[in-house]
Amino acid sequence: MARWVLHVDLDQFIAAVEVLRDPELRGRPVVVGGDGDPTKRGVVSTASYEAREYGVHSGLPLRLAARRCPDAVFLPVDRDTYDAVSVEVMTVLREFGVVEVLGWDEAFLGVDHDDPESTARRIQERVREATDLDCTVGIGQNRLQAKLATGFGKPSGVFRLTHQTWFAVLGDQPTDALYGIGRKTAKRLESLGIVTVRQLAHADPDALAARIGPTTGPWLVRVGRGQAGSAVSDTPHVARSRSRETTFQSDLDHWEDVTAEVIRLARLVAADVVGEARPAVRVVVKVRYVPFFTYTHGKALPAPTAEAPAIEEAALAALGAFTDRRPVRLLGVRAEFAR
Repeated sequence: MARWVLHVDLDQFIAAVEVLRDPELRGRPVVVGGDGDPTKRGVVSTASYEAREYGVHSGLPLRLAARRCPDAVFLPVDRDTYDAVSVEVMTVLREFGVVEVLGWDEAFLGVDHDDPESTARRIQERVREATDLDCTVGIGQNRLQAKLATGFGKPSGVFRLTHQTWFAVLGDQPTDALYGIGRKTAKRLESLGIVTVRQLAHADPDALAARIGPTTGPWLVRVGRGQAGSAVSDTPHVARSRSRETTFQSDLDHWEDVTAEVIRLARLVAADVVGEARPAVRVVVKVRYVPFFTYTHGKALPAPTAEAPAIEEAALAALGAFTDRRPVRLLGVRAEFAR
């Protein structure tokens, strides 16, 4: 039997849960984010497919979403409900093998099967029977292929991506079509004459190591070739960091207010770190200036610690690296753990 990795991704999960709660929403553009008030600052958590047709997507400011789709129904985020439904889904998936949960709405499964499509369709049937939700299943010979295959199967489909079909499907796509490669990395690759997945796959790993980094360079070439680990583990996820952030309904115009807010967030983060029972090694401060420019600065801790004064001091040191005193609309503090 062949070993396959399946990536199960629930279709428009949060919006779909809201439609189940209120069937009158079916077929209407639904946007979930913040407290559901599009006149306030906040970002879209998810949008139904109907809303996406208007250019509304995750991470978009709610106010802009309201301008793009004024007839949308805006709803607040209800984490407890999404948690409960997600647990139901993951329980169903465990009927089929080892499940590695990636979030509310997605997971990897490892299966030994010569016909993974039949397993995928059975998964779709069981998830629908148990929750009335639809999902897409990507199939691959490793995690990367399965994850990318899901995008080609959306919505509610099944798609298989393998070593044999990798270049036929993705070879001419831009490098940022690959999971793990963002716009900044894609632009850096473009400056080196690497624009497509095929070009990345045929790049010299040593040359990229010299230009991008000894670890990142060769890793990018492996990604371009569709190579990745295939092991699926049900070991519970261990957070790499703990963070808190606040979007202000009115801009912070005075830096002393910014400083006070960073101190408050740092103390909350310190309490979260204590709850993790693991010391932090680095603190990062995020500042989003008006209108929407975001920057970060970090400060390594002298020694691993969960002590609030040390985390607060590091946060203030990171904040000190910001020299721009423009109005601030969002602040965040993140404590990172040793990997």
